[in-house]
Amino acid sequence: MTMILRAGLAAVLAAAMSVGMLPGAARAAVEIEEVTSPGGIEAWLVREPSLPFVALELRFRGGSALDVEGSRGATNLMVGLLEEGAGPLDARGFAEAREALAASLDFDVWPDTVEVSARFLNENRDEAVALLRSALTEPTFEPAAVERVRGQVLAGLRSDETDPQEIASRAFAEAAFGDHPYGSEQSGTEESVRALSRDDVVEAWRRTIARDRVFVGAVGDISPEELGALLDDLLGGLPETGAEGPGPAEVALEPGVEVVEFDTPQSVVVFGHEGIMRDDPDYIPAFILNGILGGSGRQSRLMEEIRERRGLTYGIYSYLAPRDLAALYQGGVQTANATAGEVVEAVRAEWRRLAEEGVTQAELDEAKTYLTGEYPLRFDGNSTIAGILVGMQMSGLGVDYIAERNDLVDAVTLEEINRVAERILRPDDLSFVVVGRPEGLGS
Repeated sequence: MTMILRAGLAAVLAAAMSVGMLPGAARAAVEIEEVTSPGGIEAWLVREPSLPFVALELRFRGGSALDVEGSRGATNLMVGLLEEGAGPLDARGFAEAREALAASLDFDVWPDTVEVSARFLNENRDEAVALLRSALTEPTFEPAAVERVRGQVLAGLRSDETDPQEIASRAFAEAAFGDHPYGSEQSGTEESVRALSRDDVVEAWRRTIARDRVFVGAVGDISPEELGALLDDLLGGLPETGAEGPGPAEVALEPGVEVVEFDTPQSVVVFGHEGIMRDDPDYIPAFILNGILGGSGRQSRLMEEIRERRGLTYGIYSYLAPRDLAALYQGGVQTANATAGEVVEAVRAEWRRLAEEGVTQAELDEAKTYLTGEYPLRFDGNSTIAGILVGMQMSGLGVDYIAERNDLVDAVTLEEINRVAERILRPDDLSFVVVGRPEGLGS
């Protein structure tokens, strides 16, 4: 392949990733096909033949929560090494092969998932799949690469020690989940990361990258038959089963305020209490309720009271945070140290007012209009849509959910949402972590 041709392919791929939008995606339901490969691997596919390009999203359920006790950070380190040498290729050879194919291969880890994102041209499909297969089934975990990536992780951990937002998030997670994997940083600690061996990395790979925990979404110029053959080629060589995950996580947050002293002019505040799982029948009204209380994209009650009326912050937010093994209802805000106490009390007051008084019909109608109007805008590219397909599968949603979602939102009544407000909003249970030199807080 000449350099000019390679550059041309890269330009086509870049264009496909940035503007590869399904025609009419904002106007019509996405048509999803359920695919089962000859080898039994299941996937969801949205066909889009207008560009010779495929976006493939893989999710392996388990993520960093599968770390063995005493080896915190092993899965994170392992995922960082998947593109640092595989099969006969070292790290440089792998990067050069990916560049020559004008392919994009990205690997990431979260508490519940290992994420693999691939984007490639049809012209290079076989070669790109072979390269990705080698990363998943034949990673070398060369000692030199382990040390190089370990150094990067340690540098990130040291940087996080000076970031008040990271400090607050970690303290809140520890208060919420204690010794459960959810309660500690998925990257580990400096001590745990330094102690990890290559064997720990290999064990994390064996526990995590397995067929029984994979979910697949694909969008692009590919038929169901072609996708089935691709998946058997890509994933057929993986172990059939991975490790069992930890048990459910108990939310152990205590009401009140925990202050972490840190020399900064702004206090970072993280707050919340136990939330609601994604499969709960009340999730849709809870989602709308949060949009009214502190969701992004519209003027929420928290923004109106704490930013607009009092001028105490540039922004405040809340969100539902369901995970596989537990759920939180969480939020955050930054404010001057001198006004931290006032912000905490204002959050409590708005939480209580909504729980006790509910929302108005006008607020509900406005929230519905916003949420139904912005939903089609999420489908803004093939890669994004492939990720949505995988998320739907992992959440137990059906293939008709995209078409039905706005109807579900519109069907929520004022009586229903106010019942849910009374159920899930617990002002007396709110827990706050404040990082900074806050003033005006009780003991």
